[in-house]
Amino acid sequence: MTKLTRFDPFEEMRALQKQFFGDDWGRPLADVANIMPATDVYTRDDKEMIVEAHLPNFEESDVDINIDNGALVISAEKREKEEDKKKKYVVRESSSSFYKRIMLPEHADEDKVDAHLENGVLKVTVPFKELPKPKKISIKKKR
Repeated sequence: MTKLTRFDPFEEMRALQKQFFGDDWGRPLADVANIMPATDVYTRDDKEMIVEAHLPNFEESDVDINIDNGALVISAEKREKEEDKKKKYVVRESSSSFYKRIMLPEHADEDKVDAHLENGVLKVTVPFKELPKPKKISIKKKR
């Protein structure tokens, strides 16, 4: 008895993708989300916006924080370089990076932004400018 195998026209393409890009090519997005660092953006008492980015293994010198055209831009890059004369390769490099751009509200006080990196969590605090109170107009009686 002969065993029939179903023909898959894309199997060869998947094998090439696996060969060039590795085993995780085409992984579901849920799996990729587990690799991406978590970023939380929230407001506290309508007085400030807090951005918390989980950046394990990054040092302060690896992280850049800028304000560009009304947006908070956080980028981090870590490069490791290792030279080992006993092994066949000359240089072994690895890198990891992070980039996040968050639009700031109009009333953000860009001059008073504060940032701290502690235990792998970057916390950026953006205070809000106090909005002018509405002006009360009294109604006068006509004489």
